[in-house]
Amino acid sequence: MGIQGITEGDIADYLANSPGFFERHAELLGSVQLTSPHGQRAVSLQERQMEMLRDKIKGLEHKIIEMIRNGQDNMAVADKLHRWTRALMLTSNAADLPDVLVQELLEQFLIPQGAIRVWGADEAFASLSFAQRVSDDLRSFATSLVTPYCGVNAGFEAVAWLPDPAAARSLTMIALRDATSPIAFGLLLLASPDPTRYTADMGTDFLERIGETASAALSRLLPAA
Repeated sequence: MGIQGITEGDIADYLANSPGFFERHAELLGSVQLTSPHGQRAVSLQERQMEMLRDKIKGLEHKIIEMIRNGQDNMAVADKLHRWTRALMLTSNAADLPDVLVQELLEQFLIPQGAIRVWGADEAFASLSFAQRVSDDLRSFATSLVTPYCGVNAGFEAVAWLPDPAAARSLTMIALRDATSPIAFGLLLLASPDPTRYTADMGTDFLERIGETASAALSRLLPAA
């Protein structure tokens, strides 16, 4: 093959398949000049490799810092969830459970407003605020929630339960249901004046766990089977 027929690819293939080339021609390593990515100055091959290595190390350091930060955030969330769950378990009076459940959520996770209704509760709790009547439409809506609703306040009936409905710009609604039945027996509502606090594209795995724990705790309010 003539020199004119040699391509950059041919040269690259040759060097990749000839690991001893630069051992036989070590003087080339010091004479090859490359453009630095950090300016227009020319650097040697060794310097260029060192710069690439430093950039790679810096990228790995950033990833490690991000992993540590995420681990710390996850630990903080786990601690808050633990304190909330512990408060539920320490509530001996079943009638106090809904208020404790909501207030502890608001306090632990810095949520501005929240409310709850349980329409499947035993008649002994009928006079309490959490057991006040809700419409059939809202019951059907709660049962239809396969995953928690997250998004803007579109004038939902449940928003009227909040202390300050007008301040609810975004919200999540979590259906409460027994693990053995698809029919919801209640609804948990959390709201914020921040329109970006709860959005339609956010993940709901954590909220689903909140709903499962809340449902299990509130099962004490349901009539005995």
